[in-house]
Amino acid sequence: MEFDTAELASLLAAVLPDVVAWRRHLHAHPEVSFHERETSAYVFETLQQFQGLQLTRPTETSVVARLIGAGHGPVLALRADMDALPITEENDVAYRSRRPGAMHACGHDAHTAMLLGTAKVLLALRDRFQGEVRFIFQPAEELPPGGAEPLCESGVMDGVDAVVGAHVWTPLPVGTVALRAGALMASSDTFEVTIRGRGGHAAQPHMGVDSLLVAAETIVNLQHIVSRNSDPLQPLVVSVTQVRAGTANNVIPEEAVFAGTVRSFDPELRRQVPGMLERIVRGVTEAHGASYELRYDFGYRPVVNDVRITGLVREALLERFGPDAVIEPEPSMGGEDFSAYLAKAPGAFFFLGAGNAAKGLVFPHHSARFDIDEDVLRIGLEAEVRTALHLMSRLAADGN
Repeated sequence: MEFDTAELASLLAAVLPDVVAWRRHLHAHPEVSFHERETSAYVFETLQQFQGLQLTRPTETSVVARLIGAGHGPVLALRADMDALPITEENDVAYRSRRPGAMHACGHDAHTAMLLGTAKVLLALRDRFQGEVRFIFQPAEELPPGGAEPLCESGVMDGVDAVVGAHVWTPLPVGTVALRAGALMASSDTFEVTIRGRGGHAAQPHMGVDSLLVAAETIVNLQHIVSRNSDPLQPLVVSVTQVRAGTANNVIPEEAVFAGTVRSFDPELRRQVPGMLERIVRGVTEAHGASYELRYDFGYRPVVNDVRITGLVREALLERFGPDAVIEPEPSMGGEDFSAYLAKAPGAFFFLGAGNAAKGLVFPHHSARFDIDEDVLRIGLEAEVRTALHLMSRLAADGN
């Protein structure tokens, strides 16, 4: 594939102000998972203005744009998520969220803006490559069951040869790009346990079965799953994050509920955890004369990057940003429904450094003070464009 680097630099520079403006508009008008109606309409209308893209709305709040190149060739999918979080923003910036209780606290506004910019640049270069680039603007990454699976079921990945996604990441300094082959992010499953005892007066505990005490003992014993029941060389997290019980300080509650999350990489270990968890819950509750109800939901699969596609993405990033900027991160126990696309086609997911301590941009994702160094928009835009061009060229040359 032939393209003039000066021409590409000009195209990138021309669209960058739009990318910043799109990101700021989206940041100011956030919508939480499965409610991205205005957001998806904004994306659709913006893409319409480019002219030359085939646009569809496969699900209620998603947008897919297809860019057909100069002839038959590989199909590459690029994905951005669009949803915000149920958080009230505490930043004092011109583009601060105008919706109390909703905030782009994870950078999805940046993902959407960068992919819009990528579509505009690649549209200008459509005669330089063969095949198709498919731009997927996805709702509801933050809330299981997520927006990726319904999109895959709708057929957006049909015929796709490779898929790529990127995520801004404030723990990394702006200017760095992080990717690795193999396991990158963990599966993300959830559970909820209801303990039922026999309520009564707190002054007469012997007359009842204390559901709260049974729940507390069960929670402590769940730590044996990681420390004693699973291979210490296999990463596993079992975290209880919610406890609900009681209405008064002199009443032993009839019922106690706790819930949490399980994270892992290994498929077999993932399948075993529900049985381990139930065995402990059953043993503790039976020992104290209580009963239980367990709900276990398998959520997002692990994000496992394809070795070949990751290698090609790395080539494109190294060529532009150099070995000092392109790093290999440790796997993360965080979850991502990008894994749904990877179940349909080989692909790669990578991180774009977006933090800047000198500017005070150090707050973690999902924080009410989260924000990014907007320099990442320039870097991410070019990373996506160059990755797409390189992949289309190599996939075509290799016959996919």
